[in-house]
Amino acid sequence: MAAKIKDAFGEESFLIEGAGGIFDVNVDGKLVYSKHETGEFPDEDALVGELRAL
Repeated sequence: MAAKIKDAFGEESFLIEGAGGIFDVNVDGKLVYSKHETGEFPDEDALVGELRAL
């Protein structure tokens, strides 16, 4: 996922370690994707598309 974000936007992403299998994607403090809410990891290409739409 980090490599796709780097390739698509030229931006570095970073991991905030936690517990319980939570995988959230935040942009400028806004929650864009939450595995906790959906129950599954995002499709990487679809997520990059959503990020482009922001």
